[in-house]
Amino acid sequence: MISHIRIKDFAIIDQVELDFDDGLNIITGETGAGKSIIIEAVSLALGSRADTAYIRSGKEKAIVQMVADLGGDEFVITRELSANGKNVCRINDEVVSLAQLSKLCKKIADVHGQYDHQSLLNPENHLKLIDSYHGRVISPAAETVADLYQSYAEIKQELSTLRSNQADTERKRDFMRFELDEIEKAKPTPDEDKELSEKLNLLQNSEKIYQNLSSAYDLLYASTPSSLEGLGKSLHLIQEIGSFSPDIHAFSEELSDAYYKLEDLTGEIRKYRDGISFSPELLEETIKRLDVLDALKRKYGGSIENVLEYQRKIISELDRIDNIDVTLDKLMKNQSLTEKKLSEACKALTDLRKKAALEIETQINQQLKELNFKDAVFIVKFYDHETAEKYTANGVDRVEFLITTNKGETPKPLVKIASGGEISRIMLAFKQIIGDFDAIPTMIFDEIDVGISGITASIVGKKLLDISKHHQIICITHLPQIAAFGDHHYKIDKVTSGENTHTIVYPLTQEEKIEEIARLLGGINITETTLKSAGELLSLSKR
Repeated sequence: MISHIRIKDFAIIDQVELDFDDGLNIITGETGAGKSIIIEAVSLALGSRADTAYIRSGKEKAIVQMVADLGGDEFVITRELSANGKNVCRINDEVVSLAQLSKLCKKIADVHGQYDHQSLLNPENHLKLIDSYHGRVISPAAETVADLYQSYAEIKQELSTLRSNQADTERKRDFMRFELDEIEKAKPTPDEDKELSEKLNLLQNSEKIYQNLSSAYDLLYASTPSSLEGLGKSLHLIQEIGSFSPDIHAFSEELSDAYYKLEDLTGEIRKYRDGISFSPELLEETIKRLDVLDALKRKYGGSIENVLEYQRKIISELDRIDNIDVTLDKLMKNQSLTEKKLSEACKALTDLRKKAALEIETQINQQLKELNFKDAVFIVKFYDHETAEKYTANGVDRVEFLITTNKGETPKPLVKIASGGEISRIMLAFKQIIGDFDAIPTMIFDEIDVGISGITASIVGKKLLDISKHHQIICITHLPQIAAFGDHHYKIDKVTSGENTHTIVYPLTQEEKIEEIARLLGGINITETTLKSAGELLSLSKR
């Protein structure tokens, strides 16, 4: 339950601190005094969306702090809203996300705002109310349906895309086959262009290469005297004196190595020179081949490596396209299997919802009788989907709440026959049964009494008192018949000081409570008669 709330610089509230108790907590006050602002502040602490408009004029930030008990654990919940838009949530002084705060606070309290009863008039909300009633049981089944529906929708979309793109795919396949044929006819190999460029360089300079190699060969071997001959004579001279000194012997060893290396090199030069043959045909062939490779590189990636990589990519893509029928068949089988699972999951979800709907019908009809709907019959109607697409992320169910308030009449949608007062009482019945099922400790009502008066108001007050035996109730009301049932009564006043206006909230004594109920009964002029009536109303409410 909520035991304490502190509100600072929130709307027209300067600073307010309130201690709430078990039972039925009633809040009353003049119109415009700020009753609903208290609920807005509590809602903010419970995780509702923040708005900088809540910050009191001239202040930098608004603070709402709430102390609540849940399962024997105390939680201090704080929301700070700054003028710069910064929004800070804390639980026991630890900063948390808004999602974390909301998750906790859903277990603490349920807030019924001034216009929430209008949600009953929209059939789109009826399924949500059924799911809320059996939330712990229905939610896992609903999540399974949502997950399967997402998979089903993705497969369906993929199938649709494949089918709608078949013409484009055929054009793409023809073009890629043309590209692949061009590459395969050329048969490029890794580094072929580099090797051909080197070959072309040799062919274009073959005459000069032959001449220079021949001249070098002549100097090394063929001329008289040749370099090799001179080196041989030098070696012979050194070898003759090699025994006279280790150093001289080393010279002879090195000269010997040099002689034989030069001899081998001379042979290699001659062999390379003799292998050179200038062929105009080979030159033209090499140039043409390089032109082919350059054209491929310009079209497919700038290098032979990129051309070959593009070739592999085309082959892979063509293989995928060529196997599109296999892919379509696989997707259709997967769709059929997923649809079967989805259908089974939807049926399980529908069964849970129908079971919950039967319980809701029984309990709502019982509650309505207690709320002075003597001949009312409430029905949850399940409809088949009218659209071609039967599956949705929320299952296959479409429901609507029907009611008849008079014997013999055919049940009709709430929006067609229910008045504001009737809707308020039906919503109160819903809040009770959902609160009981989910064991929500605190239930907060902002003017649940819309559209009712007289005996019906007294019945609603009695119902709130009954609910408060199992839940803490915080209720804003303008009806004395409801206020009289309160275990604890708080008054909200708007006070003007100079040019500033602020709201104050304070608990009422028994005498003040009588005066406040008299004000609710008779308005500004409180007479002995209205005071007596207020006292009688209080006495009757305690019977």
